[in-house]
Amino acid sequence: MQTITLAALPTHLGFALALAALSAMVVWLVLRLGIMDMPNARSSHVRPTPKGGGLGVVVATLAGLVVQYNVATIARIEDTYFVAVLVGAATIAAVSLADDVLDFSFRWKLAAQVFAALVPMPFGLVLDSVSLPFVGTVPLGPIGWLATLAWIVFLTNAMNFIDGLDGMCAGIAVIAALFLAAIAIANGGAFVYVASLALAAGCAGFLPFNIPRARIFLGDVGSQFIGYLFAVLGIAAAQFDTARVSMFIVPLLLAAPILDVAFTLARRLLNGERLAEAHRGHLYQVLARSGVAPLGVSALYWAMTALAGVAGFRFLALSPPAKLGVAVAAAGLFCLYAAWVACRARRAGITAWSGGAPARR
Repeated sequence: MQTITLAALPTHLGFALALAALSAMVVWLVLRLGIMDMPNARSSHVRPTPKGGGLGVVVATLAGLVVQYNVATIARIEDTYFVAVLVGAATIAAVSLADDVLDFSFRWKLAAQVFAALVPMPFGLVLDSVSLPFVGTVPLGPIGWLATLAWIVFLTNAMNFIDGLDGMCAGIAVIAALFLAAIAIANGGAFVYVASLALAAGCAGFLPFNIPRARIFLGDVGSQFIGYLFAVLGIAAAQFDTARVSMFIVPLLLAAPILDVAFTLARRLLNGERLAEAHRGHLYQVLARSGVAPLGVSALYWAMTALAGVAGFRFLALSPPAKLGVAVAAAGLFCLYAAWVACRARRAGITAWSGGAPARR
């Protein structure tokens, strides 16, 4: 089992602080370029605001991964898989940066995401099995390729969709990545620990520019990169890390955005709405439109992510029935949250969840 000594932690903290500083420097430079995000039907802002700040997250995180690849002896996986992570992450960063500049249609965005998801798969970054409560390890065979593709594309979009309020996506990512790093090191997953620490540092360097009021947005280059890397780290943790941290840890940590997006997609599908059409019907957006301050909504999602992180520490040691119980409890709590948002929306006179005036930001 991979182990990292306590004596190494100050060095890792210093490395993370250096990456956060690098991220902040890149964000500052991008802010000067003035790539503008114009308000639209999905936006929560009412004035043109610079975007592309996520490039700082990308540069810092990839720098951390490259250093890890070239220097680390313990915190690594097989070179083939390591290269797969690097190439895939760089690919989604490139195509999403192009999207920020050129503003692709949904069809082209999806095609670019599928392409980026496919890039690392020939290297071997594919789910080949999954462990289910009461069932045990289930080989996926050829279905593993489809499951991997669906997982990466879904989470890439989920974190993109959740990036609608100040500090929302980056704040969730910092908390989830720090918990993932802590869970990984506690279970001997040194590669996931260092990679997650790099992602947390990159997001932390961006956050001061995005809260309490956004001077610059992540843009697709940031939100899609964050979702993509979490998806890839989930696969790497489950399949290729020596410790084989559970595949379900990342979905648990990101339960708030995943369930929000899944709920919204299901609601729009049942209502016959076009899924590719811009809207403001996510639960967090409806909550902000009902009168809750945008930063308060973001803080609520940060708190839900932190709660999921605390549960994640115990998750791996739980029995199969208890793990299932955690999943049921998470779904139940989210249903209560959705009901509360619906009550607030009703009291605020919000009848069309997918429309309405944007909350000022």
